[in-house]
Amino acid sequence: MSEYFHSVRLDEEKCKGCTNCIKHCPTEAIRVRKGRARIIEERCIDCGECIRVCPNQAKVAITDDLDSIKKYRYSIALPAPSFYGQFKPELTPEIVHAGLIALGFDSVFPVALAAEAVSRAIRNYLEQQRERPRPLISSACPAVVRLVQVRFPSLLEHIIPLVSPMEIAGRVAREAAHRQTGFGPEEIGVFFLTPCPAKVTEVKQPAGDSSSVDGAISMSVVYGNLLRMMDNLNTASLSPVVSGIGIGWGRAGGENEAIKTGSLLAVDGIHCVISVLEEIERGGLEDIDYLEAQACTGGCIGGCLVPQNPFVARVRMGNLARSRQRVESGHMFPAELDYYCRKSPVPARPALKLADDPALALMRLEEAEKIVAELPGLDCGSCGSPSCRALAEDIVQGYARRSYCIFELRRRLQQLAEEIVELAQKQPPAMGREWSPARDEGEEHD
Repeated sequence: MSEYFHSVRLDEEKCKGCTNCIKHCPTEAIRVRKGRARIIEERCIDCGECIRVCPNQAKVAITDDLDSIKKYRYSIALPAPSFYGQFKPELTPEIVHAGLIALGFDSVFPVALAAEAVSRAIRNYLEQQRERPRPLISSACPAVVRLVQVRFPSLLEHIIPLVSPMEIAGRVAREAAHRQTGFGPEEIGVFFLTPCPAKVTEVKQPAGDSSSVDGAISMSVVYGNLLRMMDNLNTASLSPVVSGIGIGWGRAGGENEAIKTGSLLAVDGIHCVISVLEEIERGGLEDIDYLEAQACTGGCIGGCLVPQNPFVARVRMGNLARSRQRVESGHMFPAELDYYCRKSPVPARPALKLADDPALALMRLEEAEKIVAELPGLDCGSCGSPSCRALAEDIVQGYARRSYCIFELRRRLQQLAEEIVELAQKQPPAMGREWSPARDEGEEHD
């Protein structure tokens, strides 16, 4: 399998092999071996769950740093909608934009603008395409898209064939900068201010199409630098006015509020998303037109790279969105639906299969079922695999041994101890043991 970029990485020096991460990973992509966690890269979807639960800060997200913008003659910041919810109400989006300019960016293009335009495109698609899978699944959260690729490949046709607001924002911002400055597209650097590692991976390793964005900088890093220079800023509007419709995308339910058509379902939190996807696989949600699914609880404001408490950010974003409901800001975006469509479908990444050969995979599955039936079924994680079934699958693939299970190991030790005791009680004939009738049959009995 070709090398795949992942934002989520392991700091082996900090890892203590506590197994917290293996119990929360939604794709069972982590094992603990020799006292250290190991990430199975083919399975990782960069959702950031392991970063949240690691008590030793041994999981980190690799992002671009601020100095990366110096590589380009002209740099553009793309703040995510959730970015505005990190600041107090007196620090309006326009002031935040001024701060980004002071920080070194040449211009700012809010992703909230593109979110408003993508909302209209989704609405048009739902109304025009009557013969489509139900429900369609939003493509906005890259962790959910990768979850479908790895764990639910049969649902790939449900992912709406429209690109995310970040990609539209990057494309429109670069085109506008090219017209205004005369710089070539390769001389213009477009950087997303990201709330999560999944967006970094979307930029570095797009699922299908190439990305229109050149880099992703952690929202927490930018936030800390901005707070130090907020005084005495020129607060004149330096970019188009941001609407409440687009800002709402930063929290759970905001995307559906902007679409406003059909039967819409919103779910957030990766494990809740999995439950809904399983229901779709069973054909149980055909009455739903569209599914807004976000891996982080609360939406992007719950990303592991945001600095603010997500409950506080949600209130601030709600107030900000309501205060800007009448603002219309999507006039700069093309109206044609084709502009928002993906050029290639999202491919599958079936990393959970037991073998490439179907016959071998079936044989391993049958063997794994037998092993699972013999394991204790406690899913304790002491073996370094997330569950007894995962251990069984690791065993049949040659990645683990039955002795990794401490209960299996204890049973074997007890059996061995009993055999030792039994052997210790045996005496040779020369020490006075009586012969039994079975002697004539070639056996000896005590």
